[in-house]
Amino acid sequence: MNQQQQIEMARQIREQSFAQVDGSVLAPPRTPEAQREEIRIPTSLVEARANVYRPLNVEGALPVFINLHGGGFIMGQPEMDDPWCAFIAERTGCVVVNVDYVLAPEYKFPAPVHQCYEIATWIHEHAKELNIDPQRMAIGGHSAGGNLSAAVCILNRERGDALPIRYQILDYPPLDLATDPGDKPDFAEAIPADMARTFNAMYIDNAEDARDRLASPVWAPDEALQGLPPALVITAGKDSLAAEAAKYAQRLEAAGVPVVYRDYPGEAHGFTHNGTAENSLEAWELMADHLKDVFAK
Repeated sequence: MNQQQQIEMARQIREQSFAQVDGSVLAPPRTPEAQREEIRIPTSLVEARANVYRPLNVEGALPVFINLHGGGFIMGQPEMDDPWCAFIAERTGCVVVNVDYVLAPEYKFPAPVHQCYEIATWIHEHAKELNIDPQRMAIGGHSAGGNLSAAVCILNRERGDALPIRYQILDYPPLDLATDPGDKPDFAEAIPADMARTFNAMYIDNAEDARDRLASPVWAPDEALQGLPPALVITAGKDSLAAEAAKYAQRLEAAGVPVVYRDYPGEAHGFTHNGTAENSLEAWELMADHLKDVFAK
């Protein structure tokens, strides 16, 4: 399949995903109290749209959390996480920047990684304009967004920790794009292997790229993991991606990185958005509370 055929297939998948969005998408038990605005961030690829959430009645320069949505690298938009980003802003007392990064196959690896890093750099450099504390930053994401968050942290470490990223949140992330999805743990609730192969092929061009530490952080050499920000790693027990995320958490710990690992055994991939309401809320509270603790130090 050439890139033009991939683009057409991605367009169809995106249209189908939009058509399937309904009331099953979870939201906080009450509407969070947060101000929301849209901004545009210049990058070397294209201008990136981002939604910014600020807690009400909290003054001064606040810490900032950069949120990256899921969607298998080929679909998704910030609005998928909209109510929960407001939830984090209110519960944590921080600013949340919810990013609309470029998608494959129009923009293949490593373009989204580098764009997300540029966006984080812009946020840091425009702290005064955004009224945020440039020394208190964190990044995290869900599914593909978790992969990109891990990659940004590795890239930042390689660039001498130019950005003061204090924490990373990896919510059921795919961290091994080199292993064939058919060789991963299988569950009735898991992403079908054929679908996973299709998504991976749209994002990654070749086997060499698939093993790159910015595409598959679980394959990163030991030295690439040393000195990374502390991490919260969340997995779903019925997700074919859980084992690789658990392995990454273990590798981070072995490299001396503080890690909190939390598995939800009965849940499937994407549960924080469409799983059990009780577990979803608990996971979002876990994310917010860890951010609050980190930012308070």
